[in-house]
Amino acid sequence: MEYEIGDRVQLTIQRATDLGYVVLIDDEFEGLLFRNEVFQPLSRDTEIRGYIKNIREDGDLDLTLQEIGYGHVLSSSDKILQLLNANKGILELGDKSSPEKVIAITGMSKKVFKKAIGDLYKKKLVLLEKEQVRLVE
Repeated sequence: MEYEIGDRVQLTIQRATDLGYVVLIDDEFEGLLFRNEVFQPLSRDTEIRGYIKNIREDGDLDLTLQEIGYGHVLSSSDKILQLLNANKGILELGDKSSPEKVIAITGMSKKVFKKAIGDLYKKKLVLLEKEQVRLVE
């Protein structure tokens, strides 16, 4: 097994556990995808792209569905731009929106959403309002 943290891998969901999901990595190795890091429905035999998050001392692999480091902010920013374009330039989300509402609309955690919105705001692509994000026209 020659994986490094951040490597992109193909995951196949095997079974749910109390901690999360046991997955098959690249049709070869098992790993764990933690439930508190999954923001979409998953079921047995679902195939999805993931990333190596941690390689434990015993060699077991922890996985995530989001790119490691700043890469996930950029891909999340792209997703938010797509959502804005699909919704006439407006998302009914803001700093005070509940984490559940953010997950339901974007499929990402509130923390990732806020980082991505911050990235778009710094690039002067969006305006931030109390309960809305708007594309700059």
